[in-house]
Amino acid sequence: MKPRLNFYQAGPKAMRPMLELEAAVRGSGIDPKLLHLIKLRASQLNGCAFCLDMHAHEARADGESQQRLDVLSAWAETDLFDEREQAALAWTEALTLVADTHAPDHIYDRFAAAFDEKERVAISLAIVTINAWNRLAIGFRSIPSRRG
Repeated sequence: MKPRLNFYQAGPKAMRPMLELEAAVRGSGIDPKLLHLIKLRASQLNGCAFCLDMHAHEARADGESQQRLDVLSAWAETDLFDEREQAALAWTEALTLVADTHAPDHIYDRFAAAFDEKERVAISLAIVTINAWNRLAIGFRSIPSRRG
């Protein structure tokens, strides 16, 4: 597969708000480990190899265990994720697949029980942001860099 376009170079002015949105997500107070899980799960669902590679690398650098990364796609089948993480991952799936799920009440209720309003907005914004990055990376065929 060949890259189609470097969207940073082609549209630096248009990319600036995306980078600011990403900075806002990082500065929102979401636990970095949870943020990595959200980004990875959405990227798994969307099939974004570039984002999976980048965020798994970042997650490991921030102390995430390889075991949890290995089973993330089956998070609901294990006890390796706590209730807050499970609620956020369920919400990640619901919003990423919103055309199919329509963000059902039972998933939102679980999410709302685990997080306050400010956290729900921040996590939802993180989900929206990674989905946007996935679409850019997939659409323009961003290729993961080789790591030895």
